Amino acid sequence: MTSNQTVLITGASSGIGFELARCFARNGFRLVMVAHFPGKLEEAAQRLRNEFPDAELITFPCDLSVPGSPEQVFTETQRRQLDIDILVNDAGFGEHGFFAQTNLKKELEMIQLNVASLTHLTKLYLPFMLNRGSGKILQVSSEAAFMPIPLLAVYAATKAYVLSLSESLQNELKGTGVSLTVLCPAATATNFFKVANMENTRVAQGDLDSPVEVAKAAYEGLMKGEARVLPTMKAKMHVAQGIAMPDSMMAEQMRKQMEDIQ
Repeated sequence: MTSNQTVLITGASSGIGFELARCFARNGFRLVMVAHFPGKLEEAAQRLRNEFPDAELITFPCDLSVPGSPEQVFTETQRRQLDIDILVNDAGFGEHGFFAQTNLKKELEMIQLNVASLTHLTKLYLPFMLNRGSGKILQVSSEAAFMPIPLLAVYAATKAYVLSLSESLQNELKGTGVSLTVLCPAATATNFFKVANMENTRVAQGDLDSPVEVAKAAYEGLMKGEARVLPTMKAKMHVAQGIAMPDSMMAEQMRKQMEDIQ
């Protein structure tokens, strides 16, 4: 399958973002891959070039945890005269620990990346999609959006924002030809736990979903225009539990998962 469409993916150098890039490359999309670290981004792009020799890949290193950085991405795509048909907001990270003790600078950068830059990029590219009468957006939230998570409080709050924004925009976009899909995965085997300093927690040492499986479900749901993708049975069960259980009980259960294994 080939496509003349262009997809912009943030967080494209690893994890779910990279596996989504593989899905799009496999199906002939032109890729604009955005990630923080130039070396890792180029390495990821080379892996895709080796696997898909005909793939058209553009890399743009950018630290989206810095205010104003989405404008740099937008300016680059405008300079290259690229119409972005699909926007994938995948970039994000977490910070583990008691809120009173965690690093404020890192958490403000997290809010900038997970919330502000996601919002900014959506604001920049959505009007062009609306003018064309076509386009797709994938916002990566989390099962964390449906429940309080002690020791991961700010991260969970950012993902609740992504879910809420997505559901509101889905209503606004009815009848426009533009669809928005929100992905809510369960804990997945990526470098998230290392970055968040929580590799020794129960959740990190437990049964983790495959980023390949998550990305495949996300890609298929996005292309079908689905509103919400819960990519695995575990994600479906956890979200149902988060909705059904009282928040206080859910918080106690999640705190145990967030604690280090002794």
